[in-house]
Amino acid sequence: MRNREFIMKSIVGGLLGTVMMTLMMRFVAPLMLGHPMDIAAMLGTMMGGSWMLGMIAHLMNGVVIFPMIYALVVYNLLPGPPVMRGIAWGGLLWLAAETVIMPMAGAGFFSSQAGGAMAVVAALMGHVVYGAMLGLVSGTAVHEPQRSATVSA
Repeated sequence: MRNREFIMKSIVGGLLGTVMMTLMMRFVAPLMLGHPMDIAAMLGTMMGGSWMLGMIAHLMNGVVIFPMIYALVVYNLLPGPPVMRGIAWGGLLWLAAETVIMPMAGAGFFSSQAGGAMAVVAALMGHVVYGAMLGLVSGTAVHEPQRSATVSA
């Protein structure tokens, strides 16, 4: 599944998923944690730069890099319909974030220094929404073979 339409729809799905995830971290996470999760600030600090640098990295990852990896590598390795494949990809990204990125950012393994279990759950929710949107939108380009219904007399 590497046609141009699928790649473009994956990028659009990544854009929509990134917007939804970012809004969740801004408006839903505070309900759970008492404060927003500022992905751009965390990434910007990690890279020794500004909030804007972090936002650019967040957008590049969510809109270009992760959707391209999904479309060109991961999609064919995952089972199920497109939405479930997207959710699985979102889950894999969440696992990488919590085991690699968060410790590098000083938030600890599974966000142990940045809100613990509630932060982990909020991040998982964001990644699931991201993946679902990616899978939903990119899946409209998937042309699965039609199964014909046979009627027996």
